[in-house]
Amino acid sequence: MDRPAWAPEGVDMTQASPARMYDALLGGSHNFEIDRKAAEMGKKLVPDLPRLALSNRAFLRRAVRYLSDAGIRQFLDIGSGIPTAGNVHEVAQQIDPRARVLYADIDPVAVTQAGTILIGNDFAAAVQADLRKPDELLDLAARSGLIDLSEPVGLLLVAVLHLVRDDEQPRELVARLRDAMPAGSYVAISHLTSAQRPEDAAGLEAQSANDSHTGLRFRDRAAITAMFDGWEMIEPGVVELPLWHPESDRDLHEAPGRSLGLAGVGRKV
Repeated sequence: MDRPAWAPEGVDMTQASPARMYDALLGGSHNFEIDRKAAEMGKKLVPDLPRLALSNRAFLRRAVRYLSDAGIRQFLDIGSGIPTAGNVHEVAQQIDPRARVLYADIDPVAVTQAGTILIGNDFAAAVQADLRKPDELLDLAARSGLIDLSEPVGLLLVAVLHLVRDDEQPRELVARLRDAMPAGSYVAISHLTSAQRPEDAAGLEAQSANDSHTGLRFRDRAAITAMFDGWEMIEPGVVELPLWHPESDRDLHEAPGRSLGLAGVGRKV
């Protein structure tokens, strides 16, 4: 199996990656055959799966705009994935060209591609880091020169916490990050859910366990809402992806009651 020129040395091309599968669902080009096969299997189980990916991406853009309008000028995007159209730095720097963005992801392909895109951008960078090791991640963020933890931060946990097992305590990981953020910071979370379509969620969760060493966890509304403990929720609270501050009909990739994702934004007071 030939390694593409864009793939870093040592990357495992025989194991599907959530970041690269997501890239495949969005129509990206930085994925391997194993990722495309896994994405196609998911689409066979749930034909509207690409709509979920688009809906999640649209939520990310809206959340960044909301945080920017609230005065946030530095963003820590954990589990950022492979760069595609409408990246955090593109949205934030359109509002303020000096807005600072640090992308962090465990996938070396995601980090490499982000680094390539960000060449020449002095206000954005990418690091390889693991959400499950928050102290190390926060240290990398502080040493990056882009994130100042004495100033409000826009913490982005978009489509990443459902990759964390229950025994890895996702709620506590969010709390650890919250405690490190100053007052006035925000968190944006999106998460796969079993709330609307439990059978589809169960099928995708089982498939992901076979296709990826990471796997997916579709959690209920109560579990996802609990991740915002200690944050003041922004209206309308935890809702289906397309229902969080839609800006136009173009944001409604999924019909009400059909989304496999929930999302919300909270503020630290």
